[in-house]
Amino acid sequence: MNESIKGVAALIVCCTIWGLCGLYYKLLSHVPPIEILAHRTLWSLLFFMIVLSVQGRLRLVWQALSVRRSAVLIALAALMISCNWFVFITSILIGKATEASLGYYIFPLVSVVLGMIVFGERLDRAQVLAVGLAAAAVITLTVGLGVAPWISLILAFSFGFYGLVKKGLSVGPVVSVTTEVLLLSPIALAVLWVMHSGETGGAFGVSWRDNALLAFSGILTGLPLVLFSYGARRVRLGTVGLVQYLNPTLQFLVATLIFQEAFSLWYAVAFGMIWTALAIYSTASWRQDRAARRALESS
Repeated sequence: MNESIKGVAALIVCCTIWGLCGLYYKLLSHVPPIEILAHRTLWSLLFFMIVLSVQGRLRLVWQALSVRRSAVLIALAALMISCNWFVFITSILIGKATEASLGYYIFPLVSVVLGMIVFGERLDRAQVLAVGLAAAAVITLTVGLGVAPWISLILAFSFGFYGLVKKGLSVGPVVSVTTEVLLLSPIALAVLWVMHSGETGGAFGVSWRDNALLAFSGILTGLPLVLFSYGARRVRLGTVGLVQYLNPTLQFLVATLIFQEAFSLWYAVAFGMIWTALAIYSTASWRQDRAARRALESS
């Protein structure tokens, strides 16, 4: 098995875990989302600390925080990813997993727009059409439902801004996320202290089932990121982008087939427009990638 195939396999496993993780959060539907998020933060910090210790790279966390610019960017990234995690967890617990999957479908197109605004990246006709279709899909759903798909928009834009901030960091993804959850850990500890001090008490310590599920959130958060980092270094960027669509697709299937959430005509129209937009965007990106490789080979 060559390195490229290993990379694709790692990405597929990673996106499959992300796509099916809604099933895990549904098992914790009796636990408040903020409490789940606090546990996810602390247990993932433990996971990443162990990984970096084994790799002998734990010192990079402190180095990242010692540089003011890096520390500020990491703090902003921590804010974005915690918002994303919280809204996603909440969407599963309140029966809005379909809307969450739509958000992760929209995310790549949001990233394109942010790249154009912040970095001055130029869009070709196909990309402009794709972004326009995505915007039309959101407007259609807003008109049809009588309310904007806020969960979709928050997930797409929080993850888009998260990626934007990460582009300014020189540290690797595992070191970066470790530092992010490290900064979030005092807040997580405060949340758990409040939860366990209240009349109802916290979920941890009540049953072995809940203890195991909450502790597993560290592996569920950390393992896919390690796999993604491994895979992304071994395949082309275009391949990474295409494989990532597996995540929202599985989320969508879980929401409609397993959770049996309502899928109205307005959702069908909006999803059809988003899928068309992604097909146009992916085709254009693939052609650009192919042309760039041909130019490189001929030079």
